[in-house]
Amino acid sequence: MSRDRSRKLLPWISTPVILIVAFIAWDVFVRVSGVPDVVLPPPASVFESLGTVLTTGETWQHAYITAAETVGGFLIALVVGVTAGVILGKVAWLELSLRPLVVASQVVPKVALIPLFVVWFGFGMTSKVVISAMLAFFPIMLNVQLGVRSVEPGQREVMRSLNATRWQTFRHLELKSTMPYVFAGMEVGIVLAIIGAIVGEYLGGSEGLGYLLVRTLNDLDAPAMFATTIMLSALGLALYFMVNGLKRFFIPWHESVYGQQDVNG
Repeated sequence: MSRDRSRKLLPWISTPVILIVAFIAWDVFVRVSGVPDVVLPPPASVFESLGTVLTTGETWQHAYITAAETVGGFLIALVVGVTAGVILGKVAWLELSLRPLVVASQVVPKVALIPLFVVWFGFGMTSKVVISAMLAFFPIMLNVQLGVRSVEPGQREVMRSLNATRWQTFRHLELKSTMPYVFAGMEVGIVLAIIGAIVGEYLGGSEGLGYLLVRTLNDLDAPAMFATTIMLSALGLALYFMVNGLKRFFIPWHESVYGQQDVNG
């Protein structure tokens, strides 16, 4: 019992300790090395700037735009990725035919396509949503495809021997076998979606946290730039944990969920 309690409490203790040690090392390095604040500001300046940024209404408006672009692109990628993954997972000849095209579309640097998207969709949210969807699509589609193919023929034969209908086979076998793969793709996809939104704002936008990051860079305001980066990280973590929470709700029986519960309590 004592070992189990220690294992459950460990993440709540180790993570803050690691962060505190990292900030102390950061502060000591800045003081000892004498690096200019414009290159690497001390943590105190960053947190002071973060407090100022968080009390500004404009910052929250930028954060809302980035979150909306990320969620919009992620949802599009989820719908298209799940649909494509199911179809390609079930139709082998179609998957073989489209595989070169899908892979080719992913190896093209998305940054090179941003000017084209700006021409097509403008400088507003639409172009960022498209970039987010493109980045998040591939891992979702690939994982769903693997999930569909993870159902073994013997399991289908068992369902047929039990006179199960197609709906019963889908609900009790195919869906449960595929859902862990879907959420695995979603966890990767949400991270790539926010990267797509930020890169789109960074290179061709006038709003969002990516644009705010560029503005602080142009102003040579290093503390504000670090503070904006912290906000971006916090937004990404929040969206990731939302997806992870959905996984815990929909597939609590899977090892990836109850294994974490054993560790985290």
